[in-house]
Amino acid sequence: MTGITKIGNMTQASAMIDSALRQNETKKFDELIKKQRAAVEQDKIDAGAYVSSNQIAKDSRLSGDFATGFSGSFTGAEDKSAAVRGSAANAAGLRGNDSKIDRTSKLYEKSLELESFFVKIMVSSMRKTVSSSTKNSFAKSMYEDMLYDEYTTALTKNAGFGIADQIYLQLDQKA
Repeated sequence: MTGITKIGNMTQASAMIDSALRQNETKKFDELIKKQRAAVEQDKIDAGAYVSSNQIAKDSRLSGDFATGFSGSFTGAEDKSAAVRGSAANAAGLRGNDSKIDRTSKLYEKSLELESFFVKIMVSSMRKTVSSSTKNSFAKSMYEDMLYDEYTTALTKNAGFGIADQIYLQLDQKA
């Protein structure tokens, strides 16, 4: 019986210590909240202490976005007046004009994002045809989604489909 009594006493002592630690942390937290409220009331907080959402979001991308994106993909001098490629080059050849595009512009970046969306639909359809023998966990499917997003971005940058070029030419018509 003495062994059981000792275990019971140790459990009670452990619970009392946990309770005391919790009360101490709660007291510290309450003091911190009171200091913050007092500082707000007295206008002693810097304007830079708070960050608005437009300072967090960069170029319509949220901080923490894991996708690479197209910002800064084309920065060279030759990209300012680049020749069209892919299906846009075929269409320009049929019309008999020598179209040039500015790959460094925001419009072209957004055109690439739209092309990437179309390519993602294509890749997702292809991905559905692959059967898997293992059970997909949430983490695995999330990782694979991010991986295929990166595949899509790489395909859009390097495959030369020309969809972004066509979109750019259509939207950049200077009348």
